[in-house]
Amino acid sequence: MRFKKIREVIRRHKTFLITTHENPDWDALCSELGMAIYLRALGKKVYIINDEKLPARYAFLPGAKAIGHYAAKKDILCEAAIVLDCGELRRTGKVVNLIRGGVIVVNMDHHVTNDFFGDFNVVDPQASSTAEMLYTFLRRVRHPLTKELALNLYAGIMTDTGSFRFENTSAYTHRVISELMKFGFSVTDVYQKTYESIPLSDLKGFAGLVSRFRVLFRGRVVYLDLPQKIVSKFSEDFDLRDAIFKFLRLMKGAEVFIIFTEIDRHTTRVNLRSSSTVDVARLAQYFNGGGHTRASGCTVEGSIPHAREKMIKQIRRILQAGRER
Repeated sequence: MRFKKIREVIRRHKTFLITTHENPDWDALCSELGMAIYLRALGKKVYIINDEKLPARYAFLPGAKAIGHYAAKKDILCEAAIVLDCGELRRTGKVVNLIRGGVIVVNMDHHVTNDFFGDFNVVDPQASSTAEMLYTFLRRVRHPLTKELALNLYAGIMTDTGSFRFENTSAYTHRVISELMKFGFSVTDVYQKTYESIPLSDLKGFAGLVSRFRVLFRGRVVYLDLPQKIVSKFSEDFDLRDAIFKFLRLMKGAEVFIIFTEIDRHTTRVNLRSSSTVDVARLAQYFNGGGHTRASGCTVEGSIPHAREKMIKQIRRILQAGRER
């Protein structure tokens, strides 16, 4: 990894923007917070700015109050931007407008579909998470860890590995986790605040929603539609899509899981998961999306029925190609 050049960029500059992809997940946000803690310890001026406001469910993370959003911070100036857990610069949303006029871009990511958009790129698809990469970087530059830094890195790794259940969990991942746990934070508390804090009203609504799933290709593919009128019934504090995927993955024999979310009448967000050899990163790339082999996403122009028709057509091709091998 090109950590030496990243360290040199940090040494030479004083003002940094840290950002990530739209609709950030735990790994993205925890990596931002970890990087910010490191830079501030070096005396750097740091802005963490994302496309939208931070949902309340992330508020317990150390340093979370410092995460801003573009509408409130669109006039800031920086010398360098560190983009974390993001496969393409355009996926930072409106924040891309702040990365201009000679701003040096550092790209640190673990997505296999990363397009190496930075002036300096550290991309490792073998890493379990960007938080794991950040841990490796901090150890490489011999920066001392703190309890706050360790908690953020732990939460990022835990969530991106599905609590250490997914294929991206390596022996190295467990060694990293064992080092982070030495700082004495409660792993039970982190897990509960991450996964077991669903408001009662959301839980009741969820129970009715998940029964609407549909299956295709003799149960190999499972999908659920999320029109805006349904999404609006749930609180921002509830990670609806994550809960849906956890439920759908329980289905015996299912291999591909899809959620179609209505952004507006002409745009649909498609989130994909796989529990088999089906590469959903490749599937997302058909629609200019990306991600991991087992977890990816894309945005499709058109309504949910239109996006679903196009997506199912591509899935059929992939499944048929698999049978012909």
